[in-house]
Amino acid sequence: MERLRIVFMGTPEFAVGILDTIYQHNYDIAGVITAPDKPAGRGQKVKYSAVKEYALEKRLTILQPTNLKDEAFLAELKSLNANLQVVVAFRMLPEAVWKMPKLGTFNLHASLLPQYRGAAPINWAIINGEQHTGVTTFFIDEKIDTGAMILKQEIGIGPDENAGALHDRLMELGKDAVIKTLTLIESGNAETTVQPVTGDLKTAYKLNRDNSRIDWTKPGIEIHNLVRGLSPYPAAWCIFKDGEKEWDVKVYETEFVEESHDRTIGDIFADKREITVAVNDGIIKIKSLQFPGKKRMTVRELLNGMSFSAEAVAL
Repeated sequence: MERLRIVFMGTPEFAVGILDTIYQHNYDIAGVITAPDKPAGRGQKVKYSAVKEYALEKRLTILQPTNLKDEAFLAELKSLNANLQVVVAFRMLPEAVWKMPKLGTFNLHASLLPQYRGAAPINWAIINGEQHTGVTTFFIDEKIDTGAMILKQEIGIGPDENAGALHDRLMELGKDAVIKTLTLIESGNAETTVQPVTGDLKTAYKLNRDNSRIDWTKPGIEIHNLVRGLSPYPAAWCIFKDGEKEWDVKVYETEFVEESHDRTIGDIFADKREITVAVNDGIIKIKSLQFPGKKRMTVRELLNGMSFSAEAVAL
């Protein structure tokens, strides 16, 4: 059995949970690689990644390269003398990095590979109405999320579960999967499976303003799934128009009610208690949302100080 000396690579909160589990299991963490600091917010104050915040707290060695092929960085990485690298929600690695340690470099991905390779697997599993997802550990190769798989663990997705809740459950599942993977590698018992090549693959595209916009002409369940798949971040959005007024509105929570009606698609109905939007096969009840310059609020909170005319529409 070879004692592991690990370099961990990651950036967001999801990666912190995994790094903490490795730390709590008393593995030797030679160093942590994370994204460079960047200014954020109105004051443009320098913001550390979630992983850097954690690594500072635990007094771990931190490297923040801007260029992963830079000779100085590669020399620094080599000097850490790690025999294994663990990657969680980082960026694509050049061959010089992932091939460096003797035991290889493995990644934890928040999907059941080969499905949902890419940047936003948690979101797209919900957006596409999947009932199951999970995590996969695999050895990195030259392409994105295509390497030989070490293990998979699966969980169900609730019919109204949002991306935030699923993120937290997958992080817990990921902790278990990473520790099991480390145990297999340490004992020399890690057997891999080549990812199956199939034409029916769904991709976890990077989220942007275009694919986050609500299309009210789509079936109600698809709209509901988009909203929960993007909640709480980055949030689905649309335009509310009422006469001369127009607002970019973020929508965080909805309910789809299948029913027949004679309303026009996109028609908004609002009373003192609820806002509904007409869709082809029913209505979408909006539960919580955010108007420009305001905080997220429930529909009831919004309607305490705002009203809509009969001409209001969602675009």
